[in-house]
Amino acid sequence: MRTRTVLYLLRHGATEANLATPARLQGQRQNPPLAPLGVRQAEATRDFLAVRPFDHCYSSPLLRAVQTATLIAAPHGVTPEPLPGLIECDVGLWEGLDWGTIRSRDPEHYHRFMANPAEHGYPGGESFADAHRRAVETLEPLWEVHPGQTLLVVGHHIVTRTYLAGVLGLGPDQARRVILGNCGISIVVREEDKTTVATLNAAFHLQGIAA
Repeated sequence: MRTRTVLYLLRHGATEANLATPARLQGQRQNPPLAPLGVRQAEATRDFLAVRPFDHCYSSPLLRAVQTATLIAAPHGVTPEPLPGLIECDVGLWEGLDWGTIRSRDPEHYHRFMANPAEHGYPGGESFADAHRRAVETLEPLWEVHPGQTLLVVGHHIVTRTYLAGVLGLGPDQARRVILGNCGISIVVREEDKTTVATLNAAFHLQGIAA
């Protein structure tokens, strides 16, 4: 009988930085809570996933991820376990800035990053290659620890998208092609030695949630 293990990978609900116009970068140096809209997103996700069985839940230790995971995991009677390796990519000197400001203040690093974020990372922080390496080191052991089970994992945009890019056959330099919304649901399935992305950034459960 083939063993089927399932990871539900979610980005946390929205924070004020996510909702700002334009949005501001947030990595691991600031630790804001969910915005009211982010709480509603997490609640809608909780309601949508309430009928799905989860055996375990893991979360980034940052507040926005812990809040999201706690809300979603509640109906399943599981408590989120923090995994330091799921913490968001360190965006270095660009923390709290929007892309327009970054482009005008630091055009050289901006263009190098946009050309290849895996090779040219955030100044004073990590690269997409660093984030991908950390994601793999953190998530891959879960397949071995929980064979045949279903797991809920709540993390962040960069770390999660680099991992998903790898499963999809893309390198970390192409991970920006994977766009994940706040509380978007991605499902990764492993059967024996084959790992596939069954769902990528499903967000229909969030329709109608007003800011």
